[in-house]
Amino acid sequence: MAITLTESAAKHIRSQIAESGNGIGLRLGVKKSGCSGFAYTMDIAQEVHGNDTVIEAFGAKVLVDAESLPFLEGTELAYVKEGLGHVFKFNNPNVKNQCGCGESFAV
Repeated sequence: MAITLTESAAKHIRSQIAESGNGIGLRLGVKKSGCSGFAYTMDIAQEVHGNDTVIEAFGAKVLVDAESLPFLEGTELAYVKEGLGHVFKFNNPNVKNQCGCGESFAV
C-alpha cells in the first residue's frame, strides 16, 4: 500500500509550489496533538531527506518521513470544495477515531 493523490490534490500542490517560488513538493507528516492524539502536518519540502518516502502522481511529489509513514499508509489525499473554500481531505484507513472538530485523530 502507499499514499495516493487525487488529480485535484496534485494540481493544488503544483500550484502552491509554483506560487512559493521554490520547493520540490509537499512534505506530509503527523505529530502528537489535539484531544485524539495526532494531527496532520503539511509544509513545502525543500529537499529529500534520507528517511523520506517520495510519492509522485500527476506531476506532483509528496514526501513522507519514516516515522509518519505507518500512520499515513493507504491514505488518499484529495483537494475538495468544502463550504465556501477548498481543503485537503485525508481519506485515511488507519483512523479509528477523531475529535469533534476534525483537527486530530487516533489510530
